[in-house]
Amino acid sequence: MSEDSIRIPTGDGRTLQGYLAVPATGSGPGILLIDDQAGNDGPRPPAELYAAEGYVVLYPEALAGDEEVAAVIAALRERGECTGGVAVLGFGHGAMMALRAAAEGRVACAVCYCLNGIEMAIELVPRITCPVGLHFAGNDPAAPPAAVARLKEAVANAAAAASREGDRTSRPEVEIHIYPGAAAGFARRGDPHFDRAAAGLAHSRSVALLRRVMGPHYDLEALWEAHIRYEFETRDVAATMATMVPEPYVNHVPVMTGGVGQRDLARFYANHFIPKCPADISMVPVSRTIGADRIIDEMIVSFTHDIEIDWMLPGVPPTGRHVEIPLVAIVGFRGDKLYHEHIYWDQASVLVQIGLLDPKGLPVSGAETAKKLLDETLPSNTLMKRWSDSAPTARGR
Repeated sequence: MSEDSIRIPTGDGRTLQGYLAVPATGSGPGILLIDDQAGNDGPRPPAELYAAEGYVVLYPEALAGDEEVAAVIAALRERGECTGGVAVLGFGHGAMMALRAAAEGRVACAVCYCLNGIEMAIELVPRITCPVGLHFAGNDPAAPPAAVARLKEAVANAAAAASREGDRTSRPEVEIHIYPGAAAGFARRGDPHFDRAAAGLAHSRSVALLRRVMGPHYDLEALWEAHIRYEFETRDVAATMATMVPEPYVNHVPVMTGGVGQRDLARFYANHFIPKCPADISMVPVSRTIGADRIIDEMIVSFTHDIEIDWMLPGVPPTGRHVEIPLVAIVGFRGDKLYHEHIYWDQASVLVQIGLLDPKGLPVSGAETAKKLLDETLPSNTLMKRWSDSAPTARGR
């Protein structure tokens, strides 16, 4: 990824200073970033974030009005690095500028965070024909629930009117998302109200919208398959790390093993994961869901506990027992690289199967959990002692 300072002529004799972030590929669809409260780090964090997603991001100094917004959009389109459509991404007061740009047909789509001026937004809704994503903080005084409800109603009414007239081109495509408990500024790193969970979810939704409208499109499944192949087949640490962003992280949630950043994660893979996988470990795919920026893999993992498995059973000597468990991997991507892996499994089931946990009297199961996942006709509720009490015959029916 490269970054540079540029000068942008506005057409009225004024020149604006701008910050341009370009993805590693050197080109991509464009994003105009408007944020009048970027924080101490300036425009770099959000611009670099979206550049890592494959976009050419232009962040100009404070814009005085819609004509300057139009001039900057035109300047971005003329950049050789900008290939494809142009979107606008706005925060706070910049969100309203973004929405007006969408209503005026200047951009392919718009993403607005913590929009100020919902009543004005309601007036703009009938003019919006490009896709728009609106993200509201649940605890933002500028966006009370009643006002957001009126905005949703305006969107529904405009869509209904367009449907009655048979005019699909004028039907607004407006997605409204609310983040309960979050405050204005929740998506800005460094902001006192930054909310990591809400910001991550909002970013994923924003990327999904941008990808759908403008691209770029990546073969996430092929990227994930290559990563798995380097981990379990070729057992190549360098190749595994090359599939990931510069600062990735992995978290095996039940035991909190993994790592954050290239150095610690490479150390983890080299010493505690790749050489600490049982020789007969196998994975049977059950389902795979592919989104705009993530993959969810559901699988059955089986192995013989013939080695101390640092990443799953740290400190537990080999028992020689066979283990079979359901496992879910949630894999996040930034552009064409893996960003994170969240790996989940039932640790109680593992401990039962290696003989470290007596299931008697406890609501836990062993390999039955894997078998039930593969065959739904196997009995349910076997751990519920009162299940038979609710049977029709038991209740006198």
